[in-house]
Amino acid sequence: MTFLQVLWFILIFVLIAGYFVLDGFDLGVGVLYPFLGKSDDEKALLRRVIGPVWDGNEVWLLTAGGALFAAFAPAYACTFSGFYLAIMLVLFGLIVRAVSLELYAHDKGNAHIWDALFFVGSLLPALLFGVAVGNVIEGIALNANGDYTGGFFALLNPFALVCGVLGLAQCLLQGAAWIALKTLPGRLHSLAVALRKTLALSVLVVFGLATLAYFTLGASAAAGSVPVAARIACVCVIVLPLVACMLLRNASDLVQFALSSLACVGMVALTATTLFPNIVPATDAALSITVASAASSDAALGAMTVITCIGLPLVLLYHFLVYRSFAGRVSSDDAAE
Repeated sequence: MTFLQVLWFILIFVLIAGYFVLDGFDLGVGVLYPFLGKSDDEKALLRRVIGPVWDGNEVWLLTAGGALFAAFAPAYACTFSGFYLAIMLVLFGLIVRAVSLELYAHDKGNAHIWDALFFVGSLLPALLFGVAVGNVIEGIALNANGDYTGGFFALLNPFALVCGVLGLAQCLLQGAAWIALKTLPGRLHSLAVALRKTLALSVLVVFGLATLAYFTLGASAAAGSVPVAARIACVCVIVLPLVACMLLRNASDLVQFALSSLACVGMVALTATTLFPNIVPATDAALSITVASAASSDAALGAMTVITCIGLPLVLLYHFLVYRSFAGRVSSDDAAE
C-alpha cells in the first residue's frame, strides 16, 4: 500500500463521519418528530431546527460516494450493485424526506401525509445505513470477480440488524441532543433533555449487544491488521462520551451535543480500524477487496488530493457560514416564518 492509498481510505471514513454527525441529527429529529411534536406549533418548530441545514448536511454522503468511486472503483461497484435494493430504499427515504419538508408549507390539506413521509424518510436511512455497515463488517459473499452473490434477505442477518438498531439509536441520540440545543426552555426542550440520558444508555446497551454478536456470530471476516490497542481506543471514544452524556446533568446543551457527536466519530473510527486493510471483506478472506487491490493509480489519487485541498476548505467555509447564520435557539416566531 502507498501513502496516497491509505490517505484516501482515511479520508473516505472522515467524510462518512461528517455525514453521521451532521445528517445523523437530521434523521434523528425526523424519527422523533411524530412522538415529540404534539401540536402544529411544535411540529413546525421541529422542522425549523433542521430546515436551514439538512440539505447541506447530505453533501457529505454524496462526497463520500464520489470519493469511493474515484479512489476505490471496484469497492464502489461491489457495494452499490450488491446492495442495490437496500440503497434504493435509502434513496427513497432521502427523497420523500426532502419532498415532505419542501411541500409541507404548500399543501396544508395533506399535512398528515407529509408528516408520515417525513418520519418514514428519516427512519429508513437511519436504520439501513447501520445494516449496511454491519454486513460489511461481517463480510459478504463475493465471487472471484468481486461480485456479490448473496440475495437481499441475506443482508438481513442478526449481526447486521443489531448494527442497524445501533445506528438508529445513535441517530436518535443526535436528534435529541440537537433539539435540546436549538429549542428554548419549554416542553420540547425538557423532553429532549430527558431523552438524551435514556438514549445514551440505549446506545451503550445496543453497542454491547453488537460487540457480543461480533464475537459470537462469526463476524470476523473484516478483522484487519490494525493493532488491538487502536480498536480499544476507538471503543473508549464511543463509550466515554456516552457515559458522560448520562452523568453530566449540568453540562450545557452544546457540550452534550459535542459528546454525542464524538461517539459518532468513534463508531466510524472503530469500523475503519476493524476493516483496514480491507474495504469490502468477503466471507472467503482470499476474495476480499483490499485497499491495495482496489485503489486507483497514485497519479489519480494525487490529482484527487489536490482537488480536495481546494474544495474541502470551501465546503467547510460554507458550513461555517450557514451554521453561524442560523446560530442560536429557535422560537415559535421563527418557526412561523
